Amino acid sequence: MNTLKGKKAVYFTLGCKLNFAETSTIQKQMEDAGVETAKSGEAADICIVNTCSVTEVADSKSRQAISRLHHKHPEALVVVTGCYKPPMTPPLWGENFLFVDGKQKGKIVQRIAEMQEARDKEQEDISSPAPFAPACARGERTRFFLKVQDGCDYYCTYCTIPFSRGRSRNGSIVSLVKQAEEAAQQGGKEIVLTGVNIGDFGKTTGESFLDLLRALDKVEGIKRYRISSIEPNLLTEDIIRFCAESRAFMPHFHIPLQSGSDEVLRLMHRRYDTKFFAQKIEEVRRHIPDAFIGVDVIVGMRGETDEMFGKAYDFMQSMPVSQYHVFSYSERPGTKALQIHGAVPPQKKHERSQQILQLSEEKLHTYYNIYKGQTRPVLLEHSTKGGPLHGFTDNYIRVSLTPDLSKGEQAQANTIVPVLLGEWNEKGDALVGQLQVKS
Repeated sequence: MNTLKGKKAVYFTLGCKLNFAETSTIQKQMEDAGVETAKSGEAADICIVNTCSVTEVADSKSRQAISRLHHKHPEALVVVTGCYKPPMTPPLWGENFLFVDGKQKGKIVQRIAEMQEARDKEQEDISSPAPFAPACARGERTRFFLKVQDGCDYYCTYCTIPFSRGRSRNGSIVSLVKQAEEAAQQGGKEIVLTGVNIGDFGKTTGESFLDLLRALDKVEGIKRYRISSIEPNLLTEDIIRFCAESRAFMPHFHIPLQSGSDEVLRLMHRRYDTKFFAQKIEEVRRHIPDAFIGVDVIVGMRGETDEMFGKAYDFMQSMPVSQYHVFSYSERPGTKALQIHGAVPPQKKHERSQQILQLSEEKLHTYYNIYKGQTRPVLLEHSTKGGPLHGFTDNYIRVSLTPDLSKGEQAQANTIVPVLLGEWNEKGDALVGQLQVKS
């Protein structure tokens, strides 16, 4: 990688935790190749943009970030990766731009080095598929994010992710355990397992997601694991039972529903119906009664009538979940959803989104209120200057904590402490906690 030695780079990340973890890993790989991180106001030779494409708005932000960096560093190589796929036409595309999709991310540094050598020559054919690209990073966060899987084979009608990130693939259990051990050596207490379709782990190694969980649970030093979004049809009862009995896997699940209407689920080409989803939530509640259950929902899908949304709302209201994460459907070029008749007007999408957001607030308050007066373990995170410490309980309740130094109370970031949960704080986004000092 002598081509890159002494070059200066800037990094910009949009979107989810997976992208932030990947960017941190890419930055380390670039530094290992001799690339320096450009200081504020310093001209960069390379700009790396890790993009998001979950909505049309995210696409727009990705385009703006790419354009902004290009204008700020006109001579730099702009490397676009992540979930947004830029148009392969001028003026956005040319010798100053490099698009690295999910299938090639494992060779991103190599791609950049090759592009640097060939910017004044005809672009070489370097589109051969690459293996799974590992990523485990903390950055400025307390928690580590460990990428265990990438890509998706599902091809839901509204989604472009399989086209940008490629087929499902994963690292080996041995390699992932090693990364978890390295995180523990760096002082990590909690690891969030990330991926595009995380429950599909094992496609390329012949292993299973459950076997991965069992192996990670044995890593000394890691006190907590959380499983990021996992498809309901891949969240088996064996996985739920294991999490209920494990040493370190927290009572916390994030399960996408996308719609509470069976008709809309069929339009989306989802792999379950509402009856199956309800059974899955019941399994979680039966084995782990205090689990926090977050659920993703899309409103305004093409073909979603008022009647369908009404059924979806009633179903979501009946579910004993903790929170809904709401997204408005966005038109995505190249998706099969565009062939569905009955586009939902923007104003109606907004109204439906607001209804689910209100329902989510009610669910969240109901869940939090159950645990007032209980003492739960909280992993503390860095506070804003002069502000209270914040953290999350094992079952993902956000806590605000101000130690009373006059009583000898001491607490610091990246420690797990017992906290008595009290009332809501003034912002209404956390419960006020009281540190339980051991006598």
